[in-house]
Amino acid sequence: SSHLAAATLSLELACIMTVGPPCKQAKMATQKTLELRKLRLMTAIKTPYTADGNVDLPAFDRIVEHQIANGVEALIVGGTTGEGHLLSWEEHLFLIAHTKAMFGSKIAIVGNTGGMCTGEAAVATRKGFAAGMDCSLLINPYYGKTSAKGIVMHLENGLKYGPGIIYNVPGRTGQDIKPEIIMSIKDNAHFVGVKECMGHERIKLLSDQGVACWSGNDEQCHLSRHVHGAVGVISVTSNIVPGLMYKLMHGSRDDELDSKLQPLYKWLFTEPNPIGVNTLLMQLGMAEPVFRLPYTFASKEMREESVQLLKSIGLQHCPTGAKGLQVLADSDFKHVLNGDDA
Repeated sequence: SSHLAAATLSLELACIMTVGPPCKQAKMATQKTLELRKLRLMTAIKTPYTADGNVDLPAFDRIVEHQIANGVEALIVGGTTGEGHLLSWEEHLFLIAHTKAMFGSKIAIVGNTGGMCTGEAAVATRKGFAAGMDCSLLINPYYGKTSAKGIVMHLENGLKYGPGIIYNVPGRTGQDIKPEIIMSIKDNAHFVGVKECMGHERIKLLSDQGVACWSGNDEQCHLSRHVHGAVGVISVTSNIVPGLMYKLMHGSRDDELDSKLQPLYKWLFTEPNPIGVNTLLMQLGMAEPVFRLPYTFASKEMREESVQLLKSIGLQHCPTGAKGLQVLADSDFKHVLNGDDA
């Protein structure tokens, strides 16, 4: 839209005008880095779309308001769940700036500005900080994999500009960020910690060596937090039941609640993320039933199952629109390429 284009142009100019030289590596973590290491519940927030395929800011704001009201401490903006890989960089940076402007005094903003290309990720991270994010989420090069030394250099280039969380998800990248790689960068002044998807054993190994870890696996996060040393979780499920995820992270160990949520975890990840969470937020009336391809909706059988799941957990824990929770018909869903193809 013209409004988005104008805002993007202003943002680009601001980035060029305000970004100074990168901070050099230091042995002592910055105050901001230390503050971020204390956050227990971060949500990989969904990006909703309007019928014409553009980012739906009013819907996004309603989702975020529910997050804040239920104790979520940080948002991953444009992560895998937020479909950053389907956003243009203009949209991505605009959404970071919008989130900071609207909610920056209430919640930490983590921009997913990492990527496969080191130069592109460095530029995006620099501009993300100019746009107001508090922290970056940085991934190792996927598809075009590199050596261990190359991973270190890639990540260090992202850490030059401000606090960063390293994201290790070999199931998506095809390459594990080994503990020795993490240990070689952990003394960087801007190294916050790791979103770790390799499970309890890896989290314990890193945590025992002083590395802040957030579980990247919702179904494991409760035990990772209370038994294996994780600080908390970067969660998909907290889009749906943020208050309950807050209890799992901030309260004492609660195996009963964790067990109650296991069927929801399983449902959300039956199809590749973010298909499940997208579909469910649409069923709850929190987002228009619009998918950017290649994502599409969960089956009607799955949607019917989700209604029963959420009723058993308690709809009072979920964000809901005016019409409440619905199954929706297949014909209610729409597919788009992006906001320019309407």
